[in-house]
Amino acid sequence: MNNMSHTDSPTPATAITFGAAPLCIEDVVALAQRERSASLHDETAFRARIRRGADFLDRLLREDGTIYGVTTGYGDSCTVTVPSELVAELPHHLYTYHGCGLGALFTPEQTRAILATRLNSLCQGFSGVSVGLLEQITALLQRDLLPLIPSEGSVGASGDLTPLSYLAAALCGEREVWRDGTVLPAGQALAEAGLRPLRLRPKEGLAIMNGTAVMTALACLAFDRARYLCRLATRITAMSSFTLDGNAHHFDATLFSAKPHPGQQQVAAWLRSDLPAGQPHRNEKRLQDRYSIRCAPHVIGVLNDALPSLRQFIENELNSANDNPLIDPDGERVLHGGHFYGGHIAFAMDSMKTAVANIADLLDRQMALMVDQRYNNGLPANLSGASGPRAAINHGLKALQISASAWTAEALKLTMPASVFSRSTECHNQDKVSMGTIAARDCLRVLELTEQVAAALLITVRQGVWLRSRQQKAGDTPLSDLPGGRLAAMQEALARQIAVVDEDRMLEPDLRLLLQGIRHQAWALYE
Repeated sequence: MNNMSHTDSPTPATAITFGAAPLCIEDVVALAQRERSASLHDETAFRARIRRGADFLDRLLREDGTIYGVTTGYGDSCTVTVPSELVAELPHHLYTYHGCGLGALFTPEQTRAILATRLNSLCQGFSGVSVGLLEQITALLQRDLLPLIPSEGSVGASGDLTPLSYLAAALCGEREVWRDGTVLPAGQALAEAGLRPLRLRPKEGLAIMNGTAVMTALACLAFDRARYLCRLATRITAMSSFTLDGNAHHFDATLFSAKPHPGQQQVAAWLRSDLPAGQPHRNEKRLQDRYSIRCAPHVIGVLNDALPSLRQFIENELNSANDNPLIDPDGERVLHGGHFYGGHIAFAMDSMKTAVANIADLLDRQMALMVDQRYNNGLPANLSGASGPRAAINHGLKALQISASAWTAEALKLTMPASVFSRSTECHNQDKVSMGTIAARDCLRVLELTEQVAAALLITVRQGVWLRSRQQKAGDTPLSDLPGGRLAAMQEALARQIAVVDEDRMLEPDLRLLLQGIRHQAWALYE
C-alpha cells in the first residue's frame, strides 16, 4: 500500500475555484501537491446552469423519456429497459459491479489530481448532475479524504470506468479512503468529517465514471515532471561537456539559427549560458565531440518542442465534458456520443514517453563516455577519486553505470505505443478503445526510470567536474576554469548534498536523496 504523509491544509486564500475559469496543468499539479486548496464557484449563473441540466433530466423521466444509462442498461445493455421503480438503484449498481480494479493503488498525489480532473469536467455543465455532487467531490479535496483507487483495469473508453467507480463509491460512503495516512471505511471518514453519503441521482453514477479523468490527471503530473526533466537534462549535459573537456562551440547561436526548431534552439541557448563562450580550441583537442554531447540539443529539443502541443492536448481534455450522454441544459437535448474516448491523451502520453526515454538514453551514453578512460580525456577510470595504493581496490562509479544502463533499457522497452493495443471489449460495444490510461501509467514509469538515470548522472557530473577541476589545479593540462554563474552554483548545490567518491561507498542513499530533489524540482533550472 502507498504511504501518505499528512501536510497542513492549504490556506483558503490559495484556493482554486472550480467552475469559475478553465484550469491549467499547473492548477492540477498544485492541488495534487496540496499547495493550493479547492473551492466550488458560488456564482449564481454557474449553479443555475448545473441545476438546469439536472432539472431537465428529472422532467424527461417524469415524461417517460428514454435516456441511455438512466432508463436503460449500460454499454451493450442499452437495449435493456429498466423498470421505473429500479431507476434510482441503477447508478449504485454501476459502481458496484465495476469494483474490480487491481494493481498498485494510485498515490495520494495522483488521487487528488484524479478528483480535481473529474470535478472540473462535471463543472462544464453538460453532465446533468446536481450541485450537491460537485460539492461532495470538492469536500473530499478540501478534507483530503482520498478514495483508494487501484491503478489497473481501464482501457480508456468508455472512459476510466473501473478506477472512477472507487470515487463514486467513496462519495456514497462505500469502500475505503485515506485520511492522514490511515485507511478508513469511507462511511466512517465521511461521518467524522461531517459529510453525509450521497444517494446518486439517475445519471450521476455514469457522469462520475464515464470519462477520461484518470488518464488526464496522470497526464498533468507527467507533463510537469517532463518539463523539469528537460531542463535538468540540459544542465547535466553542460556539466558532462565540462567533465569531458568538450567543445562549447557545438551550441553556437548561428549554427542553431540554421535549423530553427524553437525548443531545440532554447536548449542550445541554455547550454551556451552554462558553458564558456569563445573558448579557444587547442590543437590536441578533439574537434567534434561525440553525438551524446554534440547532438544533445537535438535530443532534448524534441521533448522541449513537443511540450506546447502536449499541453494543448492535455488542457483541452482537462477542460472538456467527456462523459456520455451529454446533457444540453439550454437546448434541452440529450446528446449521445463518444467523448469518453481518450485518444488525445493516449497520443500525448505515447509521444511523451518516447521523447523522455530518448533523454534517458542520451544521459546513459554521456555517462558511458565519462567513466571510460578511453573517452573521458584524461580522467581516472570509472571517475574514481581514490589515489595512491588504494586506487587498486576502488572502482568508483563502475556499478552505478551498470544500474543506469539497466534503468535506461527498461525505459526504452516501455516505449511501445499503448494506443495500438486496442482491444474489443464489453460484447463488442467498446470495440475500439484508446488505452489512454495504460499509456499514461507507462509514461509515468518511463519518467520514473529516466529520473533515476538523471540521479545517477548528477552523481557522475558532480564527480567529473570535481576531478576535472582537481586536475586543472594540479597543472596537468591547460584546461579552462569551471564556468561561473549557474553551472558553478549547480556544482556547489550538489556538493552540499553528496560527497565526492574518493573511496568506494554505497551510493543508494545519495541516489534516493537526489531523486527526492528531482521530484520536488529542488534546483532552479533556467527561466
